[in-house]
Amino acid sequence: MNIVSIKENAGIPKYKQIVSSIENAITSGLIKKGDKLPSINSIKNKHALSRDTVLSAFNELKTRGIIQSVVGKGYYVSSENVDVQKKVFLLFDELNAFKDDLYNSFLSNLDENIKIDIFFHHFNFDVFSRLISDSIGDYNYYVIMPANLKNTDLVINKLPADKVYILDQTHKELFQYPAIYQNFKKNIKDGLTNCLNLIKNYKKLILIFPEKKQPQGMLKGFKEFCKKNNINNEVLPTIKGRALEHGCAYVIPDDRILIRVLKKSKEEKMNLVEDFGIISYNDTLLKEFVEGGITTISTDFNKMGEQLAHMIINNETKKLVNPNKLTIRKSL
Repeated sequence: MNIVSIKENAGIPKYKQIVSSIENAITSGLIKKGDKLPSINSIKNKHALSRDTVLSAFNELKTRGIIQSVVGKGYYVSSENVDVQKKVFLLFDELNAFKDDLYNSFLSNLDENIKIDIFFHHFNFDVFSRLISDSIGDYNYYVIMPANLKNTDLVINKLPADKVYILDQTHKELFQYPAIYQNFKKNIKDGLTNCLNLIKNYKKLILIFPEKKQPQGMLKGFKEFCKKNNINNEVLPTIKGRALEHGCAYVIPDDRILIRVLKKSKEEKMNLVEDFGIISYNDTLLKEFVEGGITTISTDFNKMGEQLAHMIINNETKKLVNPNKLTIRKSL
C-alpha cells in the first residue's frame, strides 16, 4: 500500500509531506484506526530519505496522538482525528470539585485542536514517576502538579524543559520551569489576618493538617500568624478520636475532614458559630450554602485554568502567583 507521497522541489519539508500523506490516507479511509503503517526503513528506502526525516514525521504524529509505536512491531494508527495539532499531558494530584473547575476552565480556554489527557498521581511518588516516564515523547506540553511530593525534579527533569509547566505548588528544585502557583504561606497569613477580629472571639485556633497532602507553606504561615498575633493554637494531623473543642475555631484545608467535622458536630450536639467556628480552604458553590455558609480562604481556580491556557497557546514562560482571597461567611 502506497500511502506516502513525496514531491521534489515542492517547497515543503519532506517530513511535513510524510505527515500530510498519512493524514490524507486516514481522512480518505485508506487506512483506519488499528492499521499498521509502513516501516520507517521502507519509507526511507523507497523515497531516498534519511531515517531522521521519517522519524521526525512519525514523532510529530505520535505526539499529536494520531499514531502509536508498539515495541518490536512498528507504528499503528491510534486515532482518526487528524485535526488535533497539539496534545497536553495534565497530571493532577487528585480530583475534587475545585480541580474540576480548574480543568473545565483550562479546557474551555484552549483552542479546539488541542487535546488534553488527564492523569492523577494521588500523592503517590511511584505513580507520579511512572505516569511521567511512560509519557515521555508523547505530548507537546506537560502540565504537572507536584503537590508536596519529594524529589519530583528527578522525574520532571527527564522531560524537555521547554515543554513543562508547573501548577498549584512549586518547589525551589523546580523553579526553572514556568508555573502558575499559590503562595500558601502568604495566603494563609493574609487570610487569617483579614479575619483576626473574628478569630479573637475564640479561645484557640486549631489547624487540622494531614501532612501527606497539604503544602508545608500553609503550616509555616499558620504558625507565623499565630506567633505574631499571640493566638493560642494547635496543629492536629487528624480529627479522628478527638471530640470537638467548645469555643475553638478550626482551620480545615481538606474537604473530607470538613465533612467529618460537620458530622461530628451533629453527633456531639455542637452548633457551628455558637460553639465552634470553621475556616475552610478552596471555595465551592456548596460552601456558600452548607450550614448557612462556610468561611473560606481560596485561590481562583477558574483564573488559574484561564492563565494556564493563555500561557500554552502563546508559548509563554512566566511564573505567576495565582490570586487568593478570604470570603467571610456565617461559620466564623
